Amino acid sequence: MLNGIAFRDALISAANHISNNRQQVDALNVFPVPDGDTGTNMSMTINAAARELELIKDPHISIYEVSKTAAGALLRGARGNSGVILSLLFRGFSKGLKGLEEASGADLAHALSLGVEAAYKAVMKPTEGTILTVARVASEVANEKAAEISDPVAMWQIICDQAAVTLEQTPDLLPVLKKAGVIDSGGKGLVIIFEGMLSVFKDNTIIQRADAVPNKEKKESVSVGASGEFDSEITFGYCTEYIVNRDPSCKKDPVSLRAYLDSIGDSVVVVDDESIIKVHVHTDHPGKAIEEGLTYGYLTNMKIDNMRMQHEAKAAEAQREKAEASQEAFPYMAVDPTREVGFVAVCAGQGLAELFKELGVDAIVSGGQTMNPSTDDILAAIHSVGAKNVFVLPNNKNIIMAAEQAVKLADRKVTVIQTRTIPQGLAAMLNFDPDASTADNRVSMTKGFEHVQTGQITFAARDSEFDGVKIKKDDLLGLANGKLEFCERDFVKASTKLVRSLVKKDTSFITLIYGEGVTKEQMDAVETALRPKLPEDVELTVIDGGQPVYHLIVSVE
Repeated sequence: MLNGIAFRDALISAANHISNNRQQVDALNVFPVPDGDTGTNMSMTINAAARELELIKDPHISIYEVSKTAAGALLRGARGNSGVILSLLFRGFSKGLKGLEEASGADLAHALSLGVEAAYKAVMKPTEGTILTVARVASEVANEKAAEISDPVAMWQIICDQAAVTLEQTPDLLPVLKKAGVIDSGGKGLVIIFEGMLSVFKDNTIIQRADAVPNKEKKESVSVGASGEFDSEITFGYCTEYIVNRDPSCKKDPVSLRAYLDSIGDSVVVVDDESIIKVHVHTDHPGKAIEEGLTYGYLTNMKIDNMRMQHEAKAAEAQREKAEASQEAFPYMAVDPTREVGFVAVCAGQGLAELFKELGVDAIVSGGQTMNPSTDDILAAIHSVGAKNVFVLPNNKNIIMAAEQAVKLADRKVTVIQTRTIPQGLAAMLNFDPDASTADNRVSMTKGFEHVQTGQITFAARDSEFDGVKIKKDDLLGLANGKLEFCERDFVKASTKLVRSLVKKDTSFITLIYGEGVTKEQMDAVETALRPKLPEDVELTVIDGGQPVYHLIVSVE
């Protein structure tokens, strides 16, 4: 049977394993763009749970309580679609373990099936050949074996093996993966997480983070004893120190004192000279340590500290600091009954943030390029807007699910407008009617952004090949509505080509939003090259957005 502490350690191991391999998962992005961040999102999501789990010290905690703690932390820390799906898998998993002290192989199979069910329900149009498929097929095979396999280790081995096999089949299920010659990144991340858990189940070994520094250099999540040793796990509860003023008539060797202290504790330091013995020990029996010391002489400078209480206090302080940091970024605002509507938007870049604020957005969540905000980040922004109804504009397809999870946690009504790009978010705001109802605005804002076409110029993060097109690192990539259209080396040529590919006969407005690193002179050259190729009645606007990663964002209406 699998107990709570083993499950805790397994999830910590999984968090470390995906952290060690996040760049490998990021590199599986179909396009070699610099914001292919599946591995990063999954790593940050499960590490939010690992931080909570590291605070659990009760050796008798149930597997359900551990899974419940993990599920809550995963949900709040979820980043990107892959992170949200991962949180939903473990949320369902927790429901499957409800009330259990320990879990059998059949219990794990059942719990995983509930996790898969929860994840599929949350995705409006589930795509096979993704993390969902990897989890589902592994779950189906596990449930087929549930009646004959009670051993949880054997069951998790089956789940890991089947997940790995299904992962290799994802290119056959999703043509875009086959074109790019890669397996699904989210599925790969899930396999890595499952393997990290197996390391504990099978070998009782927590995979360590590759970037972990040696113990004596650690600054966080450790306790420091008087001996100078650092302990991440508190085995014995009391740090006991004293000095023995030696009795001249006592012939006992201090080596014997050290041997005794070793038998009742750890972190033992015994230093002696002709007149004193200095003692330090971590033990659950400080009285015994003191009594033994008295057999060598009389004691001075006695000190006993409850390390578990100190550890809990430090952990609580860390949580308070985290909450205060979030509060500082987005101070909580109670609902103002006189204010009907407020807005939250996700974007990166000072110029874009100012533009959204000019359109009436109250809170800007920084992110959307290379760093997706978590559910908790979005929730904090929602709670900083004192309106009865808060509209959220994710402005990135990989943030929509995290925003929708925040809806369930908010203490006020929240409506997510499913904007997938910055131009769609701007169009949605322009279609807001302050005199209309929330329901009507949801419809009109959605209709308003659906007709907007989005183009993007970014750069290749690595050498690659996609759909027969060879891509070199630092090539400029032209994306039209999320689809890779071309590679180019010259920014002006790339920008002109992209805009012309998006313009239709009924185009009325074109907005060019340039990012950090692009100069005003470059944009003047783009505008000069583009004007003669556009109909005279098309309105062309150029804005300094300051966004990272994407040199140019194009909005065509």
